[in-house]
Amino acid sequence: MDGKNREIVEIFTDGACSGNPGPGGYGIILRCRNKEKRLCGFEEETTNNRMELTAVLVALEALKRPCDVTLYSDSRYVVDAVAKGWLESWQKNGWRKSDKKPVLNLDLWERLPHLLATHKVDFVWVKGHADHPENEECDKLAVMAIRERGRK
Repeated sequence: MDGKNREIVEIFTDGACSGNPGPGGYGIILRCRNKEKRLCGFEEETTNNRMELTAVLVALEALKRPCDVTLYSDSRYVVDAVAKGWLESWQKNGWRKSDKKPVLNLDLWERLPHLLATHKVDFVWVKGHADHPENEECDKLAVMAIRERGRK
């Protein structure tokens, strides 16, 4: 499907962690043609950065065909890695950072290049906990996932 016929999708994501590391959750809002889908998930032992990145991956993997995406995240870790070209450099350098240390969360980062090749994704950083309605809702979904799973 060429770029002219792609669906236009807005994605909002957030990750949360109770302790760092500790139990974590993520929240996602997918919006396309005035329809919304909300997703959330949980991991028993994780970090905030892993949950932020997991939210982005799960959201992009939920798309059934190539789309033009605007993805909003309050994670500098994720947004800067793509926008500043770190992800591309890490790949070229055998998944090592500029200081030659291995990239953290490699199992997650390795999934992203394929998704970015499939979808045209524009990352937009939003300030967290600053009354951005969708970001606040994604945070609630992430925290709810932690609370619900923590009771079991």
